[in-house]
Amino acid sequence: MQVAHAAACHALPTYSCRFSRKDFTLPQLFACLVVKDLLKRSYRGAEAVLRDSQPWLDDIGMDHAPDHNTLCRAAKFLLKELKVNSLLDVTTRWADEAGMLQLDRHPLAIDSTTFDSHHVSRHYERRCHETRRRMKAKDREKGRRSSRSRTVRSLPKLAIGIATKSHLILSMWTGTGMGSDHPHFEPLVFDAWRRVKNRSFKVAGDAGYDSEANHELARQDMGLASLIPPTIGRPRIDGGPPGGRWQRVMHKLLKTTESRKRSRYTSRWQVETGNSMIKRNQGDALAGKSPASRKRDMRLRVLTHNMMIL
Repeated sequence: MQVAHAAACHALPTYSCRFSRKDFTLPQLFACLVVKDLLKRSYRGAEAVLRDSQPWLDDIGMDHAPDHNTLCRAAKFLLKELKVNSLLDVTTRWADEAGMLQLDRHPLAIDSTTFDSHHVSRHYERRCHETRRRMKAKDREKGRRSSRSRTVRSLPKLAIGIATKSHLILSMWTGTGMGSDHPHFEPLVFDAWRRVKNRSFKVAGDAGYDSEANHELARQDMGLASLIPPTIGRPRIDGGPPGGRWQRVMHKLLKTTESRKRSRYTSRWQVETGNSMIKRNQGDALAGKSPASRKRDMRLRVLTHNMMIL
């Protein structure tokens, strides 16, 4: 809580408006939101916990716990993309100054994951699966299309760029629905690149980011060494290497297990560990009911994850 308050003091203004009531500062409210997410509580649950934890409030200069409506309004204001980027700037700078990133020896790894859009019990989930199986059988008999595509389009999706040495998240992208990962390559890599001092590190991604344009962006525009397996698309009939210049380099560089280890591509698995840490520590289901609220929930989880590491 103290780390979240200190980071917010460097990244956020004290109050949202000069005409506000000034009962609480924005850093204090952000620290309360981090505690809410860490303890997997609702806004009412977070209010109850904070009321019983006056020493926590004393550490950040709060006389009393904020109301759950205050926390809800604070989340809508504080978890906008611009303010979240400011908080990521501060946490990345602190970690870089403390020597936690070490991007000169350990690459930046990027990947995406999806969250559940609601909380369900295992019994309810099993019964729903049985019902869907019967409905699909009926749809096949009547020639109807399955409803799976509608479910996939509504899944919350989070893409992150993580420092493989410390599992600190340097950049992120939030959205809704499944799809190709390669359009997210530029915002993830560029945001991480501009936040660190060492701007000549390696970037490791899975085959979902395979694109000649992404290699050119990383290597020619930003001076980074991109490591992406060239397995997207149809293979050549004659069995030769891919057509793009950097894809041919990847075909040779990542061909064997030994070459993958030498190039540090095997460190890419650390981003899978980072996704697992977020879901195990903070839950894999989001409480938001709209796409905008689910994006706020994912941004708060990333910030809470970084605060825990710091």
